[in-house]
Amino acid sequence: MSRHTLSVLVEDKPGVLTRVAGLFARRAFNIHSLAVGPTELPGISRITVVVDADGELLEQVTKQLNKLVNVIKIVELAPEASVQRDHIMVKVRADASTRLQVTQAADLFRATIVDVSTESVVIESTGSRDKIHALLDVLEPFGIREIVRAGTVALGRGPKSMSDRALRH
Repeated sequence: MSRHTLSVLVEDKPGVLTRVAGLFARRAFNIHSLAVGPTELPGISRITVVVDADGELLEQVTKQLNKLVNVIKIVELAPEASVQRDHIMVKVRADASTRLQVTQAADLFRATIVDVSTESVVIESTGSRDKIHALLDVLEPFGIREIVRAGTVALGRGPKSMSDRALRH
């Protein structure tokens, strides 16, 4: 199985996300990442789903997604033809003796310190999945207290817009 990123344009209606996620669940897909938000078009949202699947099963699910009433367009975003980013906030132990080292580690990854207390710092970072994993590897020896990750967001490279193509019937 290989990892796939799907970008799904949907009408911004109640229950759409539940139906889309439910379709993956019924097919026993493990969703690695799910991000949803409004697009540049009023009433249209973009769902970015990252899943592991073989090509044939993914094709079946894509066809079933296309049959859902509120789904407008589905595109698989290949890594080489898209920009994909993850977002993370991580709380790390950092007392007076280790704070400088933790701050320097964050700086190396172009991460941002967004909160400081006497015993910890909260670091925010955006980047590729590999960059995020590398940052966590560097911070692990200091003691990671909490992690929150947002789903992968992705856009195709180049001037074409998924919504332009989807709305021209």
